[in-house]
Amino acid sequence: MTTTLTPQLRAGRREWAGLAVLMIPVLLISIDNTVLGFAIPAISTGLHPTGTQLLWIVDIYALMLAGLLVAMGSLGDRVGRRKLLIIGSVGFGAASLLAAFSTSAEMLILARALLGIFGATLMPSTLSLIRNIFDHDKDRRIAIATWAAMFSGGAALGPIVGGFLLEHFHWSSVFFINLPLIALFIPAAAILLPESRDPNPGRFDPFSIILSMLALAPLVFAIKHSMASGADLLFWFTLSVAIVAGASFGLRQLATPNPMLDVRLFANSVFTSAVVSNLLSLMGLAGFLYFGTQLLQLVLGLSPIDDALVLIPGLITSVAAGYLAVPLIARFEPRVVVPCALALNAVGMGIIAFTSEHSVMGMLLAFLILGIGLGTAEVITNDLILAAVPAHKAGAASAISETAYEFGSVMGTTVLGGLSTFMYGSALQSAIGDKADRAQFDTLGSALEYASGLSGAAGERITEAAVSAFDFGVQWAAGAAVVLVLVAAVLTSFGLKGAGRLLPRPASRSDSDR
Repeated sequence: MTTTLTPQLRAGRREWAGLAVLMIPVLLISIDNTVLGFAIPAISTGLHPTGTQLLWIVDIYALMLAGLLVAMGSLGDRVGRRKLLIIGSVGFGAASLLAAFSTSAEMLILARALLGIFGATLMPSTLSLIRNIFDHDKDRRIAIATWAAMFSGGAALGPIVGGFLLEHFHWSSVFFINLPLIALFIPAAAILLPESRDPNPGRFDPFSIILSMLALAPLVFAIKHSMASGADLLFWFTLSVAIVAGASFGLRQLATPNPMLDVRLFANSVFTSAVVSNLLSLMGLAGFLYFGTQLLQLVLGLSPIDDALVLIPGLITSVAAGYLAVPLIARFEPRVVVPCALALNAVGMGIIAFTSEHSVMGMLLAFLILGIGLGTAEVITNDLILAAVPAHKAGAASAISETAYEFGSVMGTTVLGGLSTFMYGSALQSAIGDKADRAQFDTLGSALEYASGLSGAAGERITEAAVSAFDFGVQWAAGAAVVLVLVAAVLTSFGLKGAGRLLPRPASRSDSDR
């Protein structure tokens, strides 16, 4: 995009209107990341997926996003970011309809994969366009705070609307949420968003795309498989494929002066620390949403809408904390604020991990604290990601940041969700013996549905055993999340030493050239 704005000029009405339009695809992605969590109990009893299929229904969306964000960003650099946004939104709507009318677990997994593919066409342009539209430091930070808030806002909107729909309609209705947003976005984007292309984009490299997917998909599969079958030959084979493909991808990017993904950016410790912080904190959030909604609905007996209301305070505080982070970072060093925010995440997850008997108020308090920490850290780290690289690298930095978001979501569900599922199965096996191998016990939802069909003490015994086993799995997963975010806090306390205070930075010449 070519602009005649000088670095000192503040954003005008058109720029802020453009930001509002850019938030629609962010809402689409974040809504689909959280709304399905509230439908998991209904899906588990409606489509009867296995435990592994249930994890794939959740994970495949973010996995495809993470694997294709860089590739679609590179494509947008060539064909035009606005054009790709519009094309992707049409495909996203079509995939939403396919998901809504799914009649089997396999069909829903396919639809979610398509949602991830088209979702990858929507995301790469958002942060890079913010960096190009908003030259003034304060405007940019407010825009980034809004960007981060929309992720939390979408997470809030998804449960509210999704909970209402699940209360009155079939689980498939949650996918219809996307359609009115898409209908609003297409004409608004055509009118208010300027077309933007990179004058010197990295090459569109299909082989690198294949390598990135071969690194991500086998890694996720290996983790899931190990939770169900242990570290067998298939686990080691798929893990080896992921390692070799990941190393080959990195070497391929280093071998070209203009790569599809500039991995040289990771040489900057501030950039790397901020990205790692995002990834690990998103892992904790994704894991919480995966097992937390099942705990609230299936164990504590809340309806989907009541489940959503329990989590709403945490999502609201996450949005508020994101905006409060803007003045906060003007007074305190990032290497102090970010680790403290991550420590709050650990406290929130610790409430779940070390509470023997979970309650609605305990879950509300845990997510409230988690939301404050997450909202504060995300705004600061995303500003650092953009500020730590030259302006002409903003697109590459944005793609890496968004990839970390989505990969964190994948790994949160895979690792923490997989750990909770594994520990649940092990505990249930010990409680009721070989019966735990039956398909009816693969998920908590299916176990409770099976127990409800039994009479007398037998049904009560299985219900009690299943709930106790699930609680046990949740405690283990939450404990692992505590470790993850504490590791992130330690890493950022050292890695952000070179960040300094986020004082106003003058725009470079390349800013105005864009």
